Amino acid sequence: MTSEKTILRLAEQLDDKGQLRKAGADQLVRAVAAAKASAKKSGCEDLMAFATSAVREAGNSSEVLDRVRTETGVELKVLSGEDEAKFTFLAVRRWYGWSAGKLLSLDIGGGSLELAIGRDENPDLAFSVPLGAGRLTRTRFHKDPPRRSEVRETTDWLAEQLAPVARKLKRAGEPDRVVATSKTFRTLARLTGAAPSSAGPRARRVLTDAGLRQLIAFISRMSAGDLAELEGVSTSRAHQLVAGALVAEATMRALSLTQLEICPWALREGVILRRLDHTDGTDQSDTGRTGQTGARWS
Repeated sequence: MTSEKTILRLAEQLDDKGQLRKAGADQLVRAVAAAKASAKKSGCEDLMAFATSAVREAGNSSEVLDRVRTETGVELKVLSGEDEAKFTFLAVRRWYGWSAGKLLSLDIGGGSLELAIGRDENPDLAFSVPLGAGRLTRTRFHKDPPRRSEVRETTDWLAEQLAPVARKLKRAGEPDRVVATSKTFRTLARLTGAAPSSAGPRARRVLTDAGLRQLIAFISRMSAGDLAELEGVSTSRAHQLVAGALVAEATMRALSLTQLEICPWALREGVILRRLDHTDGTDQSDTGRTGQTGARWS
């Protein structure tokens, strides 16, 4: 199985009216065309192209999707927020297995936060809330680094936004294992002492509430340029790290969590796994190749 992941941070390309800017649409078209060309070169027979919150919620979503289809020949499937949470949960379940018991999964994307809980491969509850790191950076912060007042106000605002979802998840009962996915959580865990990527995907990585609070006190006073110098922080994501950390901390606080485990699989893997579940394995083995690639735009 081959896969290609393209993150465009389209949540940061929305204007004040919620429309995806032309520059963002241009980037999306180029990325889809490049992924299609790469899939063809690799001999893939099946291209799974999907978009998430930024495209889903853009006021001009239909026009953008029409343009992508016309200029690239690719039909982008827009996932619902609930589906994002469900596919991510599936990836987490497959990674940890049935012995993990009741799982609670968390994923911070550019435009939204996904949460799901359950014992099966399909969660009992799945939620998507518009609290992505890119979205909050664009809408809540106006200085680099953000003002202390912006950090305080955003922290209080996040608590209000998360309260209704937290109440529903808590009524579902205590999870046996709490798992976080996404680049944001992996970066936060790395900055609080988790093993680097060179240790491999099987290395156990955790993020604690105490470590996260200490980290926020440190990074909330740093510019994006300075954050990009930290080990494990990419230049392209440094500017939204503080917002992502605040979402993570607010989520842990709302759910009374003291520790999260970091899972290397997330939405992309969940989509591919579900597709493979509906693929004839005999036919695939006869061809000698999987013939699938997954590409994601958010």
